[in-house]
Amino acid sequence: MLKGQRFQAPVAGFFFRKIFLLMNRIFIVCLTLALTAPQFAYSQNCPFPIINTLEAYKNFVLKNKDNELVEIKREIPSVVLDITYATSKNIAEKPVYTIAAAFARKQVVASLKKIQQELNKQGLGLKIFDGYRPYAVTCLFYAALRDTTFVAPPWRGSKHNRGCALDLTVIDLKTGKELDMPSAYDEATERSYQSYDKCSPLQSANRKLLRDVMTANGFQIYPYEWWHFDFVGWEKYEIMDIDFEVLVNSKFKVQN
Repeated sequence: MLKGQRFQAPVAGFFFRKIFLLMNRIFIVCLTLALTAPQFAYSQNCPFPIINTLEAYKNFVLKNKDNELVEIKREIPSVVLDITYATSKNIAEKPVYTIAAAFARKQVVASLKKIQQELNKQGLGLKIFDGYRPYAVTCLFYAALRDTTFVAPPWRGSKHNRGCALDLTVIDLKTGKELDMPSAYDEATERSYQSYDKCSPLQSANRKLLRDVMTANGFQIYPYEWWHFDFVGWEKYEIMDIDFEVLVNSKFKVQN
């Protein structure tokens, strides 16, 4: 080896790291600009198809009525909503929803109704934090947090974007209070992990209660968030980027 060659690999590695960091910064800047542009067509800038117009959504639903996004509170009136993303108490530090509502696919809501009935027999009920999430919001969260454990990256999209993921917890019907869990909702620490074992026996039991009732009714866990559950079969649903207002104001509903 020549005297001057020993530093070529480290120099090359340093150069490529610099290029990677620069490209990452460019991506974030472009993403932020895109999120502020109301006419931005996400489907033209992503590696997967996105339903981002009401007409496309209607056609998708007409092909299969199970593709419909259902407003959960209308189908299950007894469920409690706590939509923190309609407030500034979230990772974006500003409201990302203008309507405090929760939506999910028709089959997801049907399973959720069974879960609510099972919990009610025990004097318990569901509190929902989030359901369907427009793709633009997922992009916004990633730009704010730069994390792929607690936030889905834009290049993959989220199961929330497909209307097949739910963030929820369990409440005591008598008191209306949430059962004590190992962490707060949306807490980005290891205490949120399903495997976290430094919590109290009560917290562990409450987490298991939620996990068991969800997995027994067609959902699977997300290992890093005790509150997050994905509907089995989510792959057959498209990612969507349609605002709540459009869904509510369209009054589009498939006849059973």
